[in-house]
Amino acid sequence: MKTIQVKVKPNARTSELTEQPDGTWVASVKATPVDGKANAELIALVAKRFGTTKAAVSIKTGASGRVKRIQVAE
Repeated sequence: MKTIQVKVKPNARTSELTEQPDGTWVASVKATPVDGKANAELIALVAKRFGTTKAAVSIKTGASGRVKRIQVAE
């Protein structure tokens, strides 16, 4: 299991996940933070970046905030 900290920026022009020098991640997602759409897009983005399935990615803390702790099963 790998745990990463992600700061989410919704309503972005493009969806991308970038690692910062301090080890945290910044995710820009196109979706709006309504009805869990941004979280769903974030899970898909993390799964693609780490080469795993969406089922292997889960939001442990911060589901309703901008800073989230995400667990990735390897």
